[in-house]
Amino acid sequence: MARIQTPLLDIAYEHSGPEGGMPVILLHGFPYDIRGYDDAVGIINAAGFRTIVPYLRGYGPTRFLSNATIRSGQQAALGQDLLELMDALRIGKAVVAGYDWGGRAACVVSALWPERVHGLVSCTGYNIQDLTNAARPFAPEQEARQWYQYYFHTERGRNGLIQNRDALAKLLWKMWSPSWAFDNATFERSASAFDNGDFVDVVVHSYMHRTGSVAGDPNYAFLETQLATQPKIDVPTIVLHGADDGVGPVKGSENHGQYFTAHYERRVIPGVGHNVPQEAPKVFAEAVLQLCRTASA
Repeated sequence: MARIQTPLLDIAYEHSGPEGGMPVILLHGFPYDIRGYDDAVGIINAAGFRTIVPYLRGYGPTRFLSNATIRSGQQAALGQDLLELMDALRIGKAVVAGYDWGGRAACVVSALWPERVHGLVSCTGYNIQDLTNAARPFAPEQEARQWYQYYFHTERGRNGLIQNRDALAKLLWKMWSPSWAFDNATFERSASAFDNGDFVDVVVHSYMHRTGSVAGDPNYAFLETQLATQPKIDVPTIVLHGADDGVGPVKGSENHGQYFTAHYERRVIPGVGHNVPQEAPKVFAEAVLQLCRTASA
């Protein structure tokens, strides 16, 4: 475990692998943490590449430097955090990979700062939110899958996240990865990351912002304007989508190739749900290694 300060955060992260190896930054989602990458990290390091796995804002030991900073969970904040982490670590260019919130951060940096990215592994496809059309409803089946987001819009939901965060997170794990037989010890290793004092505020803001129900941090207004155009991603990309994903069905990424202008592959993984790196670490690591080797050639 190491720590480094960016303009807004004291970020806790794990790093391993050869110091001179090409850097790979692995980004977790909600409600998960860096433990989801443990098995994939070993495979990537063994192939000669360096890994950096940070706790996102609101998770684990990562902390805000100032009480005055808005506890935003919006997509621009996550992307800016990743860029500033790279700057702080003096990483000029890296392979970035993630799922859920982490996949969104990786997509944002790949879209807006492609010169900083060797390659992108994104689970469930193009993860940049279309906030211009935030008021447009999805099909009823998808709205039902996103019940937790609307729950967090209410005071009752906020209280539920405060009082029952572990039980709620565990329920989402089960619903989103119905074929994954994780045990209590596996869940508990990640659940400790939700004890961060900023967790609830960041999570609630994230889900309210994406529906246009709350304003974003003004400091990210320019970035959000850029993201509102749904920018294309011009870096080599491999999309991984679990066939059993219970929150983002596999058909959702079928047409995402239109958002990618460099080399693009989409791989559907049978018997895997939402948490691809932890459910299928070998498949995930192989996608990362393909991009690393291509960039090294």
